[in-house]
Amino acid sequence: MRGLRRWWDDTASGLPATFWYLWSGLLINRAGAFAMLFLSLYLTAARGASASLAGLVVGAYGAGGAAGTLLGGVLADRWGRRSTLLAAHLGAAGLMVGLAFSRHLAVIAALAALVGMVHSMPSPAFVAAIVDVVPEARRSRAFNLQFWAFNLGMAVASLLAGVLAEASFLALFLVDAAATLAAAVVIALKVPETLTRRPAVTPRAVAGRRPGLHTALTDRTFLAFVGLTFLLAVLTMQTSTIMPLAMRADGLRPSAYGMVVALGGALIVVGQLFVPRLIEPYRKSTVLAVSTGLMALGFGALTVADGLPLYLGAAVVWTVGQMLAAPPNAQINADLAPPELRARYQSVFYLTFPAASFVAPALGGLSLQHLGERHWLVVGALGLVTAVGHLLAGPPRERRVAALRAAAERAETVSAGR
Repeated sequence: MRGLRRWWDDTASGLPATFWYLWSGLLINRAGAFAMLFLSLYLTAARGASASLAGLVVGAYGAGGAAGTLLGGVLADRWGRRSTLLAAHLGAAGLMVGLAFSRHLAVIAALAALVGMVHSMPSPAFVAAIVDVVPEARRSRAFNLQFWAFNLGMAVASLLAGVLAEASFLALFLVDAAATLAAAVVIALKVPETLTRRPAVTPRAVAGRRPGLHTALTDRTFLAFVGLTFLLAVLTMQTSTIMPLAMRADGLRPSAYGMVVALGGALIVVGQLFVPRLIEPYRKSTVLAVSTGLMALGFGALTVADGLPLYLGAAVVWTVGQMLAAPPNAQINADLAPPELRARYQSVFYLTFPAASFVAPALGGLSLQHLGERHWLVVGALGLVTAVGHLLAGPPRERRVAALRAAAERAETVSAGR
């Protein structure tokens, strides 16, 4: 017991109170964000929509999410982290109440797109605020705790959603709104504005232009990292898009798929907190190469998987890879962003996930149909390419981060002199 207490003290030490309030808000937000998990079922079962129409409405939610990610990044840098978080949470709570009582499918589709936008707006602001308040030496642990809270919240949301959906769809939306409102209250009462105005520290390639979203979109070092993260996201999306089809082709029941997903979630909740100490001695590019290599191995092993035990074993391997990748991925993203553009850089980074959620099923379904089990060899090869990419991109990234730190120190010196 003392050892566990000592380990927790080491994990949590050096993290300011504002971080923990942000962490609590994120946990409440994720645990309560369950209504949209059942949107397609709600549309078909309660509103009489066809499967194709339900798919279009869910697609509208995804399109709104892509727009909200960019909007959240711009607002968080211009308006402030706290203001953006409050506006997004209050807007989401109100829109969710509107969805609860809407009857016309056109209205529901419009509301779903708006909900997707306000659901995605907090992500860049949350991460930018964490970078603002957490000392650089503790950010890896902070991001690890953030990833853990996100997954724990999603696990709770999945359980609550099933219970509430069976009881009442109205309750599903209203409880979601109440949880979102609770997160807004925590932020309003406990989270101060963390955005501070600093002298611009932008990459040389765009010096002379006013920094903005275009800065992130033309930053080649950053975009190389975003591209590698996109490939990592395509790997991760296999579990929710292509793997269920492969398991059904192998004669496995839906409950078997549920067991594989539940195992991955349980591993993250139980083991994620131990990751920072494990990876701390190593370079971030090396950790990312190893993590994507493990994911390549796990998904590649599905080439010969024909029963539940092999799927479960492969899930352990790729989940460990995901766990190792989370802290350095977030920290590199924070390190590459000039201080005055943190949220904008986060918004571009987060676009990789909706993009992967489109590409993974679209190309993966085609690949599975024509290649069969050899599809997983392609996925494994993609993981190995990503691992090599991280090893090659690591040194330029490190030089870029060192240059940004030096420029930031010079800017702070000039500002202090003034």
